Amino acid sequence: MRRFLLAFAAFCVLAAGLAVHALAPDGFVSDASGDALYAVLIYLLVAFVVPRWPVWASGAAALAWCTAIEFFQLTGLPEQWGATSRLFTLVFGTVFSWWDIVMYAAGIVLVVVIDSIIRMVGRAKRRSAGRVASRVER
Repeated sequence: MRRFLLAFAAFCVLAAGLAVHALAPDGFVSDASGDALYAVLIYLLVAFVVPRWPVWASGAAALAWCTAIEFFQLTGLPEQWGATSRLFTLVFGTVFSWWDIVMYAAGIVLVVVIDSIIRMVGRAKRRSAGRVASRVER
C-alpha cells in the first residue's frame, strides 16, 4: 500500500510541478516552488524504490541527488542539452544557483516531516489494532 501511495503522490507532485512550470509567470515564486517540488518528487521516487528506508535516509539520498544535479550544471552540459530538448531542461535545469539548493532542502525537509507523521500514525494504528485483536481473543 505504501508504494501505491508514494507513486500516487509522485504523480500529483509531477503534475503540480509541470503546472507551475507552464502556468506560473517566471520569477521567484515559480522558481522556488518548482525547485521544492522537484526535490519532493525525487524524495518520493527514492522512497518508492526503497520503501523500508528511514525517512532521513530517503531525504539524504534525495538531497544528495538534487545537489549533484545542481553542481552538474556548472559543467554547462545541461544548458547545451536543453538547447536540443526541453526535457533535459526540466530534468537537469540549466544554470547553477545556491538558492536552488536551499529550496531543494526546504522541499525535502517538508516532505520528510509529512512522511514521518504519516508513518507514526500508521504505526500507532497498527499497534492499537493489535491490542484490540488480542483483547478480542481473550
